[in-house]
Amino acid sequence: MQKLVLLLCLFAVLFTSCNQNRYRLSLPKINSENLKFAPEYYSEKPDLASPAITKEERELILLKTNDGRFTWMDGTVENGEPFNYKQGLQGKGNQLMADKADFPHFAEKGVHDETELRNTKTITGRSVSQITVDGRPWASSGVGFLAEDETIMSVISADNQTVKKLGLTHPDIARPLFHFWNLARDFEKQQVEINVLLYNSHEVEFKIQGSRGWQESIFDDEILGTGHIEIWRQLSLKEIDFLKRNYWQLSSDQFEELQKMVSHFHTSEMVLFYINRYGFYEGHTEYRPDPVTVALVFGLTSIEKVHFAAGGDLYSYFTMHFTQNPD
Repeated sequence: MQKLVLLLCLFAVLFTSCNQNRYRLSLPKINSENLKFAPEYYSEKPDLASPAITKEERELILLKTNDGRFTWMDGTVENGEPFNYKQGLQGKGNQLMADKADFPHFAEKGVHDETELRNTKTITGRSVSQITVDGRPWASSGVGFLAEDETIMSVISADNQTVKKLGLTHPDIARPLFHFWNLARDFEKQQVEINVLLYNSHEVEFKIQGSRGWQESIFDDEILGTGHIEIWRQLSLKEIDFLKRNYWQLSSDQFEELQKMVSHFHTSEMVLFYINRYGFYEGHTEYRPDPVTVALVFGLTSIEKVHFAAGGDLYSYFTMHFTQNPD
């Protein structure tokens, strides 16, 4: 009888642990003992996977300096000290927090349950209708968090369907963005000049620009934003060839636009927290890090898979607004 109880307890622990892991993508293991960390450098690129995770569960990313050298930095996604511009607090903040009170399935599995979305009337105690009003252009911000014809639930629902089709979870999408943000916060401390991350065999480039003041959150939470973040990478010849074969009907201007939409995005640091906490990427605004683009830029999936996740029409996917509320 005691053995049975022990086995049941062990099963419960394992089952809970599995459910608490909201990532579908795992990082390769790496031995950190002989690695060079900033401000030490390699003259040539190490033949090692990046990102990777150590036995201590630290998440490491290989970076390329402006003068062509390489170094490792720790970009571990974790809850840290408070992050609040108003109070001058520059910790990591709650990077792993999910809104369990409003979305228990999402908090456990990393993707939303459609029934749960249909029944959602409030988020963080605010009505979804009021959040939608505040998210529209020229409400709580100039460009807004949603397009004029979108609602908070139509956007969350549409992006949730896309992430599911990609075979990923929202934390999978948020993780490389947090990796980038955690590294960027330390560049000045380490006195390194870097604008390239080596991520899943891709050279991911970026640019950061601050602004005066900060943007308040439409969810009435502690999340604030003040930065402009641009992230992109060059598409491979194979990826461009795939687009040419499948989107030959587009005009030259449309094809150029499509290439940029799948390989480049502009956002703010507050959206990183939104993705992991609510599964919200913003609607069709200039600050939207589309899950398709993030997944492709950081090598979480392939050009073929994002094409099929978009229903075989990436151009329409990117240009059409999300106006259908969850039924």
